[in-house]
Amino acid sequence: MDIRAVVAIDFGTTFSGFAYSNRANSEIITNDVWPQQIGSLKTNTVLQYDSNYQNVLKWGNPALAQKQNRRNKNSLSLKSVELFKLHLGNIPQDEKPPLPHQLSYEKAISDYLFELGKLIKETVSTRWYGLKFFEHVLLIISIPAEFDDRAVDTMRKCLYNAGLTNNKDSKKVEFTTEPEAAAIYCMRNLNEHDNEMIPINASFMVVDCGGGTVDLTTRKLLRDNKLSEITERTGDFCGGSYVDREFLKFLSRKLGEPTINLLRENNYGQMQYMIQHFCQKLKFHFTGNQSDFDSFEFDIEEICPILKQYCKDDIKEKMEDNDWIIDINFEDLKSMFDPVVGKIIRLIRGQLNSSKDKCSAIFLVGGFSESKYLQMRVKKEFERLIPAIIVPRQPIAAIVRGACDYGLRMSTIVDRTLKYTFGVRIGRDWKIGDPPSQKVPNLQNKTYAFDRFVTRGSKMDVNQEFSKIYMPPKPDTTRLEISIYKTTQLNAEFCNEHGMKFHGELVIDLPDVHLGLNRRIEVSLIFGKIELIARAKNLQNGRIYNASFDLDLN
Repeated sequence: MDIRAVVAIDFGTTFSGFAYSNRANSEIITNDVWPQQIGSLKTNTVLQYDSNYQNVLKWGNPALAQKQNRRNKNSLSLKSVELFKLHLGNIPQDEKPPLPHQLSYEKAISDYLFELGKLIKETVSTRWYGLKFFEHVLLIISIPAEFDDRAVDTMRKCLYNAGLTNNKDSKKVEFTTEPEAAAIYCMRNLNEHDNEMIPINASFMVVDCGGGTVDLTTRKLLRDNKLSEITERTGDFCGGSYVDREFLKFLSRKLGEPTINLLRENNYGQMQYMIQHFCQKLKFHFTGNQSDFDSFEFDIEEICPILKQYCKDDIKEKMEDNDWIIDINFEDLKSMFDPVVGKIIRLIRGQLNSSKDKCSAIFLVGGFSESKYLQMRVKKEFERLIPAIIVPRQPIAAIVRGACDYGLRMSTIVDRTLKYTFGVRIGRDWKIGDPPSQKVPNLQNKTYAFDRFVTRGSKMDVNQEFSKIYMPPKPDTTRLEISIYKTTQLNAEFCNEHGMKFHGELVIDLPDVHLGLNRRIEVSLIFGKIELIARAKNLQNGRIYNASFDLDLN
């Protein structure tokens, strides 16, 4: 491939950005010019649609919901949509943000990437005249650690729908996890703090605190600026937007849960505006130090007057006595942060406990890492255990700059740790001692066994390959289906066990029927990147079959 430039995209829950670099000089540039916005390293992951949700009217910061007032009559018809990335995550359906019934989350993601892609193409073509995007540009997409193979496949489809690739399975798209990209950024920036702080073969943890997710990875610093992964990556849905959810729960306790539900269902844009106001006035400034805090009067009539009509009579009477003002004091705000911050601290503690090596430093990156309260709580909890807890310069750009760096120097990552056990389904006779539940229906005395290739927790070098030899099940078989399965269990035996997941299938033609059972097939699984390569070779005629599957290494 004639790759001359790298573009990294950080498609985030609440904010998104991109960085780019030419391989000729490898200077990484983070975009800071957006529609109606200059100087910010990211823009809002928000879309504003027409009334039918067919056409995007605005995107990014200009698409944020506006305050409803007499002078802004059009605000009632605004169709702003946000937080749609959360639909890719494996979270309960009722916890996913609502979307209009006319709009699928795949369309929202594709529409946003289309708008972002237009800006990327314009930026790249302006900077490097003559560079052909589909021929010369490698796209690096950073994804949360907890994304599964379905989410990665959806991202590929959306990139294609958005016109950022000319083929859904384009080889000019690479995925890296957000904590991995953040680890690369932190490694490159160690000399800004003290490069002796983390000596060669010492480990450090990166905690990427985004809007929707928090992802963690622990890496060992090797010679020549290379990184080895020493624990499984972990993550959860406890980013900055979950503080906003706690704010809505607080309002529900004051105004009644049905009131907030009606606002969400009927005036989602006004709810968005109310949350923006909360973030600008309170959330972004909270330090956890009571002397820094002044009680805040949240004026419903000023900020979100539509709420008044949804309140029940008894609540309405009480709120009228208070002039529709809700006082938010220090403990109120602290209680909105604490469930989220507590979850992050538990994730850090779990990551520390899973590593045999002493952790030399913790890096906090991502937009939510700029929270002074989060920083204070992490330092208070771990400063006696960890020599250094660091928020690097421009933590909001850590992922996108690290992802771009990854695209320039893919040799930086030397190995990854598997979070799943992978194997192949093989049919065999059911034996005495096998669980009766493992008998395959409609196949007398047959079972599907799990032939393990690699075990969860194993370290995989980049492009490390594992191979086994198989034979056709019957002499007259002309087609062999290699079914790949995965599980979090270490010693699984059957493909029907609880927790076992089908991962993908490789279909092989088997001519030379005259050879009967004596037709050897070498099946290989190649690990190391976010995607798993499955390969089968007919050892009789040398024909090779390949398939790429989204590899949930995370």
